[in-house]
Amino acid sequence: MRSDAARFQDTPRHHGAVRPAHSKSPHPQPPRPQRSRSKRHPHDDAPDTAAAFRRLCELPHGPERDALREELVRAWLPMAERLAGRFRNRGEALDDLRQVAALGLVKAVDRYDPERGNAFESYAVPTVTGEIKRHFRDHMWTLHVPRRVQDLRNRVRFACQDLTQTTPGRHPSVAEIAERAGMSEEDAATGLEALDSFTALSLDAELPGSDDGYALRDTLGGPDPALDVVVDREAVKPRLAQLPERERTILYLRFFRDMTQSRIAEHLGISQMHVSRLISRCCGRMREEVLREATHHAAAARHEDRARAARVTPSAA
Repeated sequence: MRSDAARFQDTPRHHGAVRPAHSKSPHPQPPRPQRSRSKRHPHDDAPDTAAAFRRLCELPHGPERDALREELVRAWLPMAERLAGRFRNRGEALDDLRQVAALGLVKAVDRYDPERGNAFESYAVPTVTGEIKRHFRDHMWTLHVPRRVQDLRNRVRFACQDLTQTTPGRHPSVAEIAERAGMSEEDAATGLEALDSFTALSLDAELPGSDDGYALRDTLGGPDPALDVVVDREAVKPRLAQLPERERTILYLRFFRDMTQSRIAEHLGISQMHVSRLISRCCGRMREEVLREATHHAAAARHEDRARAARVTPSAA
């Protein structure tokens, strides 16, 4: 289902009155009064829709009210597109900004109350502008941060722009930024960190000062296989202590001194086949004990979780 904003973007728009002159409207609109040209209005082509808005408030929900509502949106759509144009070249396509502005205009038409005595544009302009700013805040951040941090980021950015004109040749300090922005140094530091959260670099981006194509992806680490070795050693350590002295010696010479089974047999005065059987038997026994203990711990953890859930969840009465 297409949104109201998308439909209004694709339909032809009429400047001036709500309906064009050749439209067969049962309720013709009065001609728009001439505006004074001594001081150009920021929305000089704004249509005179005061009577149409009053009639919109009087009409019950139905086809006639919906048609009048659409005509009002089309009449004011050029103003919404001009407001969208103020935010061009900020990382978002102009067509998308126009869609967002049209959505804000629809909300303004639906919420405007002519009984308050204010002109429609005085209500529509901040509504449309706020919708565009909300779009940037909610959809344009690569790394989403809380609203408070976004506000700190904007205040810090403006403070940095002002200070760069008074402190040429160096970056302003955190204390200077905090003083200019009227915030604590902790908030200033948070805003500075958020400056890099709006956009992100590609992993293929080369690092500054690197001439050999050293990219950001080259700085990423990987899993350390030594961590698994540490876990395994800690798991078998108590089992090794429980083995007889000869078996401990054989395993030490084989896995820590890297001696062959033949050399171990010669060192202990036994056959190489006997050394092989002892190594296999010791390793198999320790593996079974470690797995048995791991299974026992997992079962105990599941039992504890079920008991905790039973205490938290009230019984059905």
